[in-house]
Amino acid sequence: MAILSFLTGYIIPFVLVLSLLVFVHEMGHYLVGRWCGIRVTAFSVGFGPELVGFTDGHGTRWKLSAIPLGGYVKFFGDEDAASMPDASGLAGMSEEDKAQTLAGAKLWKRAATVAAGPIANFILSIAIFAVLFSVYGKVIADPVVAEVQPGSAALAAGVEPGDRLVALDGSRIRTFDDVRRYVSIRPDTPIVVTVERNGRDLDLPMVPKRSEVTDQFGNKVELGLIGIVTNEQRGNFRIETFTPLQAVAEGVTETGHIVTGTFRYIGNLVTGRMKADQLGGPVRVAQASGQMATLGFAAVVQLAAVLSVSIGLLNLMPVPVLDGGHLVFYAIEAIRGRPLGAGAQEIAFRIGLAMVLSLMVFATFNDISNLIG
Repeated sequence: MAILSFLTGYIIPFVLVLSLLVFVHEMGHYLVGRWCGIRVTAFSVGFGPELVGFTDGHGTRWKLSAIPLGGYVKFFGDEDAASMPDASGLAGMSEEDKAQTLAGAKLWKRAATVAAGPIANFILSIAIFAVLFSVYGKVIADPVVAEVQPGSAALAAGVEPGDRLVALDGSRIRTFDDVRRYVSIRPDTPIVVTVERNGRDLDLPMVPKRSEVTDQFGNKVELGLIGIVTNEQRGNFRIETFTPLQAVAEGVTETGHIVTGTFRYIGNLVTGRMKADQLGGPVRVAQASGQMATLGFAAVVQLAAVLSVSIGLLNLMPVPVLDGGHLVFYAIEAIRGRPLGAGAQEIAFRIGLAMVLSLMVFATFNDISNLIG
């Protein structure tokens, strides 16, 4: 019974969410590649042995594979699923066949095909948020302080109940969530909070404290906090509705916030303001998928939007074997007028594969440690 509960509560939501995101990512590669005249020999959701599949009229093998931790599109002339060119195979091809390979296509076509995967993930995220905002609207609260917590950065800076926050580091804000989002990714970082009090604007310097908070599922997360609270009376809680066009614009904004927050988190890792144990791997994603499933369909879909951005950004990392690594190769080719040699590319791909596998092992180890601890 416990195994069945684990499967239905964690594994199935995780597989469904990840499979959707992988399918969209690979479909971006597939559609743009086909549009550029590049033949596709395989489209797989998952790695490893094929579970089920079929071959279409264009010779593409569509398949669902056993290990649901990714996927790939294999182009004609590729040596493997990572789009490493098959040098020996390409050498024996006719010019007509070579033009239908990824390696033999024009530079802009290769770049467009590779970039299309991450771009598809960003588009999916925008679309999901747009639909959610159109259907459910968005709960917002005014950035008005109801309570200042003892010992907090806000109290030390002179924030008072009734103050309305109007800007953070000079950037205007509109909702209380704007404050939370801005402050949470800036632990131990000096900021200037502008508040409106009795018709006057006051600039109050403060440093958000790095704090460990526990969410409703018991997960511990490190965030920056300044120690202010709003309530329904002060914040004027309400649901904001959007037209379809406004919802799309809001989806773009929300996706942009995730991108900004991700880069800020990476910067915090580099500077030591946050711990690397916040990185999540497949186990944490499975856990989050199961937890969101308990909150309903909308929560799972929102998680999918966040993860879609994460997959897009991860694939744009300048690491050989990832899409970003391919784009770096293409940039080098554009500058020097010819591609890197096959030997150099093969070495780079092997290094990149080792880096990706090491990161996955590290993240998975962190996940298991956090679960046990």
